[in-house]
Amino acid sequence: MVKLQRRPFGEPDSVREVPFGHLETYDMGEIRIGRSILQPGWRWSESIKPISKTELCEYHHIGVCLSGRMRVQTREGAELTIAAGQFYEITAGHEAWVEGDEPYINIEWQPSVAFGEAQGGDFDRIVATLLVTDIVNSTARATELGDGAWRDLLARHDVAVRSQLDRFRGREVSTTGDGFVALFDGAERAIRAAQAIGRAASDIGLEVRAGVHTGEIELEADNVRGVGVHIAARVAALAGPGEVYASWATRELLVGSDIGFTDRGLQELKGLSEQRRVYLIG
Repeated sequence: MVKLQRRPFGEPDSVREVPFGHLETYDMGEIRIGRSILQPGWRWSESIKPISKTELCEYHHIGVCLSGRMRVQTREGAELTIAAGQFYEITAGHEAWVEGDEPYINIEWQPSVAFGEAQGGDFDRIVATLLVTDIVNSTARATELGDGAWRDLLARHDVAVRSQLDRFRGREVSTTGDGFVALFDGAERAIRAAQAIGRAASDIGLEVRAGVHTGEIELEADNVRGVGVHIAARVAALAGPGEVYASWATRELLVGSDIGFTDRGLQELKGLSEQRRVYLIG
């Protein structure tokens, strides 16, 4: 049944006051709308960073600017000015500040309810998709090639992986010597990145396995931790050469997408009390 809804501004479900800013959220069933009113002098690193305990804003924003101007700078150094009457998308990993003497007012779709909130301790708890990759038989390949040749090949691998992370808007969290841990704000992009990494690795004579899991993680500065990280690693360990495996949670998010999932049954994942279902991608 089609559901018609409307809500007046000024009667939000939650309000947060931050230095130089006023944040509102409005819940409409499965949809959440946010409105921010940020005064001249507002800057993410001064207003929100002391609360979130992260180096940069790690939320993905989609919205429209109603008035004022905001300047955004990404982790990679790209900059963008958002002005009244413009739609925008801002990827995770950015600094932002109000420009000029006019308040910046925006509306955002599905804003994070945790934006501008402390989550306890020195970390921020968010829901995200993790990608873990690993070179298959890396020790044997290193022995076969010798230190110098292996080091060169590994460098080419790292360049290829980082290129695909950039392409699919992933954030590199850490390297494991012969693999990567990366963070995505979209499950489908994480899977597409994993597939592209596998192809890129094959082009240089390597085989990579990958695992994708979506769940709650703890974000602390430039690091991630929590059970979700371990699950992603366990899922990756189940994959064979050139394969991408996804957890039950990631698969549920992508029901109806054109990504193919092959059920690999219930599996023991160390750290979980119950067996969980995993899926081969493709």
